[in-house]
Amino acid sequence: MGGTSGVRLPEVLVALSLATDLGLGQPAEHMVRSARISMRLGERLGLDDQQRATLYDVSILTYVGCPVYGNEAATLFGDDIAFRNEFVMTDRAGLPAMSLLLRRVGADAPVLHRIRLAAGIVATGGRSVAEQMANHCAGVGELASRLGLSPDVQAGVTQSYARWDGRGVPPHLAREQLSLSARICHVAEACEVLNRTEGVDKAVELLRARRGGHFDPSVVEAVEHDPRTLFDGIDDDTVDELLEADPAERPPLTDEELDVVLAAVGDFCDLRCGYFAGHSRGTAELVSAACALLGVAPAEATLARRAALVHDVGRFGVPANVWDRPGPLSSGDRERMRMHTYYVERIFRRPEPLRRVGDLAATHHERPDGSGYHRSLGGTTLSLPARVLAAADAYHAMMQRRPHRPARTETDAARELRKEADQGRLDPVATDAVLASAGQATGRTRAGGPAGLTAREGDVLALLAQGLPNKAIARELDISPKTISNHVERIYMKLGVTNRAAATMRALHQGLVSTGPTPGG
Repeated sequence: MGGTSGVRLPEVLVALSLATDLGLGQPAEHMVRSARISMRLGERLGLDDQQRATLYDVSILTYVGCPVYGNEAATLFGDDIAFRNEFVMTDRAGLPAMSLLLRRVGADAPVLHRIRLAAGIVATGGRSVAEQMANHCAGVGELASRLGLSPDVQAGVTQSYARWDGRGVPPHLAREQLSLSARICHVAEACEVLNRTEGVDKAVELLRARRGGHFDPSVVEAVEHDPRTLFDGIDDDTVDELLEADPAERPPLTDEELDVVLAAVGDFCDLRCGYFAGHSRGTAELVSAACALLGVAPAEATLARRAALVHDVGRFGVPANVWDRPGPLSSGDRERMRMHTYYVERIFRRPEPLRRVGDLAATHHERPDGSGYHRSLGGTTLSLPARVLAAADAYHAMMQRRPHRPARTETDAARELRKEADQGRLDPVATDAVLASAGQATGRTRAGGPAGLTAREGDVLALLAQGLPNKAIARELDISPKTISNHVERIYMKLGVTNRAAATMRALHQGLVSTGPTPGG
């Protein structure tokens, strides 16, 4: 099945866990330490080999879905990362959860708007927040499926917000109905945070207080058995120790398998805000076609395509209200936004094949005249693949709507790209290759595709994937909201999903949604 990539799947999962740390507002390797605690608890609970293999994957990915659709959280809570950082420490049901929601809702918003938002949360019992959580879980379940992880792992990662007492998401899922791996991971993640911030004794005290509510009593008991040894050496060689602990001992991915995995990661991370959907995949298509036109060596072209697939994973570390800003960014927000290229470099820092991908991905905002970021590289320090990636990323982004502007036409985007090249901010050769590769974009979703969608359903799905609510889709297509609602129901039925996150992931994977300009189209 092709040559070996030199990358094992657990190494990609660990990279995703580092992105999760950013989205949760937690220190680096928080999820890695949590996973190590999970595995130690699994040993104390006497899990067999298969159960340990499931626990291993679930423990790394448990909360990876939290940062997706961050613009929805930002609408309610402002800085979604700051909110999530506080949420990690909170008992997520009843009075403590409601108190947090009401304290944080409408952060930085005018008083009257805060009151309206708070009233909505009280009136619905926080249903909008629960729906966000369900979207997160569905998205990560689809990701796990595309990564080739087992049904048991898929079940575990979709229960990130479930509770032992049944008061979580999915609702009414309680006690032994919850995946054992999820029950262990919920306790382990709390252990990591509480031990780090409060110390061992306080951690045990707080776990006892939530026993039988959020947490499975038997897992809490396993912590109580000998809490201090549970944390011994947990900060030492964390990533290496976790990678060596893989019970499945999986071989490196083939080149083809790595391509599939990185495409899934890129699609998933584009869910950070709805209007990013398809950007990574579309940019990769342009990069691949442009490299072919320029005669880039196959190995370099492969590296460039892989870098394009994951170039925006660092967006998880930037608050969604920065990405969602409809007007100019403040100087502080610009600096936070610029950090996303640094984050992608750090996320993919090991092993060596992934490091090369991350290093190239981190250059997508560098410019030949040295005006880019985060390293302000320029001149001969930028390779041809880096120049192609920068031009492809800029062009594809122009073809998608953003909060501060509508999507540009193909003509306008080409004119703007050439202007950037003329002024030295993009490489002229790379720019011409990207524009030649773009061809004629139809902007249409395929009809009669693998899911049997009609042309109109395809139009609706394309807008749904961009994060538009039903009423906005109705206005775009000039049909009634009720008709849109019917279309959405049929789309979900045909795709075999129940919400937008899963629909977007599946549609991108099956090619049902246009990712923008089609190379050679």
